[in-house]
Amino acid sequence: MTVAAPHCAIIPPFILDKLADDGHEPAVRSLALDAAHRDARRSTATAGPADPAAPAVLGAAPLERVIRDARHTETLPGRTVRREGAVPVSDRSVNQAYDGLGSTFALFAEAYGRRSIDDAGLRLDATVHYGHSYDNAFWDGSRMVFGDGDGVIFGDFTGCLDVIGHELSHGVTQFTAGLEYHGQSGALNESLSDVFGSLVKQYALRQDCEQADWLIGAGLLAPGVHGVALRSMRAPGTAYDDPRLGKDPQPAHLRDYVRTEQDAGGVHINSGIPNHAFYLLATALGGHAWERAGQIWYDTLTHGRLPATADFTTFARATVAAARSRFPDETVANTVTASWATVGVSVG
Repeated sequence: MTVAAPHCAIIPPFILDKLADDGHEPAVRSLALDAAHRDARRSTATAGPADPAAPAVLGAAPLERVIRDARHTETLPGRTVRREGAVPVSDRSVNQAYDGLGSTFALFAEAYGRRSIDDAGLRLDATVHYGHSYDNAFWDGSRMVFGDGDGVIFGDFTGCLDVIGHELSHGVTQFTAGLEYHGQSGALNESLSDVFGSLVKQYALRQDCEQADWLIGAGLLAPGVHGVALRSMRAPGTAYDDPRLGKDPQPAHLRDYVRTEQDAGGVHINSGIPNHAFYLLATALGGHAWERAGQIWYDTLTHGRLPATADFTTFARATVAAARSRFPDETVANTVTASWATVGVSVG
């Protein structure tokens, strides 16, 4: 199945808009590039959710990565600089992208038995050094693309493992539920990428729920920026408060849901609500978040019954059902219900 997939980038447009309004030239260029990619994605068919009736592909898929270098141009995919199994090169961005792709593959393969992003052995491609001081990173439907950042507001986008996991997880959503990128379904799309992006980092570091920082983009903000990350799953709305970026607008509760036509209906804003629900569940269950909370979210995303237009309530109910199906202990499903209720989402 092919669909016109959305352009999913880690830096929300409202952040770049504010920087551009203040005359920050890299943000102006980045917005223009993002708009061009967004238009291209609307008009280009990419692989979408798998046909539920299609036969399953059995057996483990080998990891295969190809990293290319755009050499600060806006031409994709760029020159090949490292392939699977090759030794590290002198370019740190190349090696970080290579390792990040591997860590993302490992979470999905080892924790959930998934055969790459599409569950059919998709090769993981990435391009580094895209554009000049490009302030973003994105999944284009078939590859990861990384900017170097401007060094003033944002650093190198290959340097954050959770950012790499986040963007590649958009690919998992693309090949499974195909959640529409607007309103609550779009916020769920973004939240799922935050969840699995965080789990990629936790799995790579073998962190339990208490050790995890629950931040998305920790280390991405340049020195001097007042903030710790792009988003906080533990405390939505607290990741940054900076004169240039503004204040983190994410709500943690449904009563504070932001109604806007910007950012595709606030997909990067209202994702704070399901993000916090996941954090509450994971910490309540304890241990390694990928083992129970992550498994429930993964089952919900991939079981083939989640509608592309799912809202928070629909998704929450599906997670409760997934918990009951996966874990015989009823307290797990009850904890899922309680976590959603804490953020104002009732499963009825």
